[in-house]
Amino acid sequence: MEVIKTGIEGLIVIKPSVFADKRGYFYESYNAKRYRELGIDTPFVQDNQSCSKKRVIRGLHFQKPPFAQDKLVRVIQGSVLDAAVDLRKDSTTYGLHFSVVLTGENHLQFFIPKGFAHGFAALEDDTIFAYKCSNLYHKDSEVTIRFDDPDLAIDWQIDNPIVNEKDLQSENFRTFKTMF
Repeated sequence: MEVIKTGIEGLIVIKPSVFADKRGYFYESYNAKRYRELGIDTPFVQDNQSCSKKRVIRGLHFQKPPFAQDKLVRVIQGSVLDAAVDLRKDSTTYGLHFSVVLTGENHLQFFIPKGFAHGFAALEDDTIFAYKCSNLYHKDSEVTIRFDDPDLAIDWQIDNPIVNEKDLQSENFRTFKTMF
């Protein structure tokens, strides 16, 4: 397993050891002991999975404290551009984002701790996205920041995105007041 630095404290890209042969491949998608050794000592309590069409953008989402979540995300099939925005007011990277392409072929994983907004754009049809969460979903604590906010300037690598109504009615980063 290899850790790839992101330039933003707390965000970690993980490249697992994949064992491939003529039958296919095998890898450990999660091992609590190994992740603890990487500094990810998170008790995950919920797993989620979605399937998206090409050009779907989901996010930028997070939950307010005390229901904030650490997330460990990956793609099972297809590909996404995955992005996280630093919402920690005392961070030197507040308001900056990091993005990475996760695919069913590269098996990369992205650890996003509490204090970040998270979203992704599906780059292929039938993209299956899976993630572990350290806290249960709490509807009243969910917050969304505009995926196309000009101050964040995230290049989602798609044209004419498909976005749900809730995400279209979300707040701009400039008026957002962080709670982290």
